[in-house]
Formats: sequence, C-alpha cells, structure tokens
Amino acid sequence: MRFNLVRLVLLALLSACASMPATPDPAALKRQVEATERAFAKTMADRDFAAFKRFLSSETIFFTGPTPLRGPEAVAAWWQRYYDQPQAPFSWQPKQVEVLDSGTLALSTGPVHDPQGKLIGTFTSVWRLEAPGVWRIVLDKGDQACDCAKGK
Repeated sequence: MRFNLVRLVLLALLSACASMPATPDPAALKRQVEATERAFAKTMADRDFAAFKRFLSSETIFFTGPTPLRGPEAVAAWWQRYYDQPQAPFSWQPKQVEVLDSGTLALSTGPVHDPQGKLIGTFTSVWRLEAPGVWRIVLDKGDQACDCAKGK
C-alpha cells in the first residue's frame, strides 16, 4: 500500500513537471512584443480608441503631459484627444525590442512621426506579460526629437 502511494506521488510530480512551460524562447518573445507594439500603434492609425485602452495594464503609468498619468482611466482620459481627430496626429513603430530572460517584462523603443513622416520624437514602452500571450503596457514615455544637426 505504501509503495503504491509513493508511486502515485512520484507520478503526480512527474506529470506536473512535464506540464510546466519550457524556458522562454527569447526570439519568439521579442517577436510577440514587437507584434504587440505594432498592434498598439495600429489603434492610432485605425482611430480605434477602444482597442488602445485594451493594451493598458491596470497599473499603467504614462509620462505624458506635466505629471505622470497613473492608471488606465487617467491615461485614457488624456489620450482621448489624439483619437478624436479624423487623422492620426502621429504614428510610431518599434525599432528595438528587448525581453528579460524570465520572459515577463519587455522594453520597446522607436521613432514617432508626424502625418507627413517627419521624425518628431521617440517612445519607450515597458510591457508586462500579464496572461499567457497577453502583453500589456505598464510604463510609457515619449520624448521630442532633437534637431542635433542644428545644435538644439
């Protein structure tokens, strides 16, 4: 009887280990985050404010305006103005993406362009894996482009 109980416990442990996820594939995770950032940017191009809000973590902080915006409600209230216009006032795309070895946090950064394609800034976003395959933005900061050729 004792032998059977030990066997059952060992089988349960082996089964649990077999069902544990493998070590995250860094290249696959980078592709996931890049695709997520592109989908996030597409909300602006598509003028889809509801979709924009779905990318926000419940703990999101955006460094937009004079003080950091904390939480999805504050971020959405500020960003609504960018979705009210018929044409997107700017666009962005990831240029570089890095993911922690744990596969739980990622950083994306890249250029921001005006509707004519002129570089007007850069963005940096931190994404957190909140559910299997669901990345949400926890930190975001944009900066104006520097006209370094003119010394500005």
